[in-house]
Amino acid sequence: MSREGVTPQSEDFSAWYNELVIKAQLVDRGPVRGTMVIRPYGYRVWELLQADLDRRIKDAGHDNACFPLFIPESYLKREAEHVEGFSPELAVVTIAGGKELEEPLVVRPTSETVIGEYMAKWIDSHRDLPLLLNQWANVVRWEMRPRMFLRTTEFLWQEGHTAHLDEDDAMRETMWALDAYASVARELAAMPVIAGEKTPGERFAGAVRTYTIEAMMRDGRALQSGTSHYLGTNFAKAFEIQYQDEAGALQLAHTTSWGLSTRLIGGVIMTHGDDKGLVLPPRLAPYQVVIVPIGRKEQGERTAAEARKLGAAIRSMGIRVHVDDNRPQLSPGFKFNEWEMRGVPVRVELGARDLEAGVATVARRLPTVEGQGKEQIPLDKVPELLPGILADFQSFLLARAEAFREERTAAVDSWDAFTAQVATGWARAFHCGRSECEDEIKAETAATPRVIPAEAPEETGVCVKCGAPSAYGKRVIFGKAY
Repeated sequence: MSREGVTPQSEDFSAWYNELVIKAQLVDRGPVRGTMVIRPYGYRVWELLQADLDRRIKDAGHDNACFPLFIPESYLKREAEHVEGFSPELAVVTIAGGKELEEPLVVRPTSETVIGEYMAKWIDSHRDLPLLLNQWANVVRWEMRPRMFLRTTEFLWQEGHTAHLDEDDAMRETMWALDAYASVARELAAMPVIAGEKTPGERFAGAVRTYTIEAMMRDGRALQSGTSHYLGTNFAKAFEIQYQDEAGALQLAHTTSWGLSTRLIGGVIMTHGDDKGLVLPPRLAPYQVVIVPIGRKEQGERTAAEARKLGAAIRSMGIRVHVDDNRPQLSPGFKFNEWEMRGVPVRVELGARDLEAGVATVARRLPTVEGQGKEQIPLDKVPELLPGILADFQSFLLARAEAFREERTAAVDSWDAFTAQVATGWARAFHCGRSECEDEIKAETAATPRVIPAEAPEETGVCVKCGAPSAYGKRVIFGKAY
């Protein structure tokens, strides 16, 4: 790894991000424009996230399935609003096996249409409902302005698809998924997301209602980090997803879909990272602790042996630990900088003097108390103290991110105050709900309505842009977004 750091966030946040994802060994650029190769270190972050979310999904009664990557173009056209919403992003196969296909095939952008086709086959009676499916998959959306993790032509995600007897049951499912995403973001990623509904102009194509979790990045922009959609009977009508009710009458099922993707890793990077590099929450860190033995030749062999013993003791506590003992050509300082760049929450330094004193030097990636840097801990106490240190660091990152968001968020009532606020953060403002007004706001400020917060207090007022009455009975969060 190069000894050079990354561009400071204050100079160019975009350059900082683009350099960091490469230097922290999370990704490499793929051979096709807009694609990415997720390197082992980055993929391990995804695996940790995936394992936790997959457990929640299964615990709630869903079954994993796998549907085709190729979808007949006619399937998408059956739900007109859906295909219109996705048309610019579709990758279409017209030639296969050396011959032109009779019907073009769309490379999966999302699976509502193909899963809807099979829901119609599998559902006959009210006894078949609810049908709760989930899929871990890759999807393709042709991206004109790619950025690793945030917007790539191909990315990884999970997509839940469910069918229900009525609106009430489908809405319970929709909100369950939203709550699950908010919990994962807060508990694993230490991202203090705000959950709520999207405005009609920001809804998923074909949905009746779209819900979102929104997080603030360290440049003040918003990141949509997971969405859950109540689809009503729109897809049921298009694909004839029907069931026979208890009276023997045919009824349309109510369906939902919900997804969370590798975009959340981009959110982790931009929520916590600093000018030294990545900062990983312990629960998502491939290595929660890295031990760096210090010394050369015989002294180095001794500290490395002790480091391996310490590593084994730490591992027995259920902690993901790595002992950096196989690169003697690199100086300790280089290793310290490298592991800071890669965001390891806790680094343990072990030198000859430490061993003589019976201590280890423990350094957190960020000081959790003002002025607190490295500290020396008795060597035999390190394994039992580390779980608490890691838990404190996880909580610290969440609180730090929440404080940053609150500093950059303000309620505004005038247009001048609105434009000034969204230049560096989020504005809480009244909005008339008209998509034409949203378009005007975006054209003048590049800000969009991110979320109608579920937990915001009820308030009335007039639209910050046009002066018409507020449509939502509360303030809407506006901001520039990724």
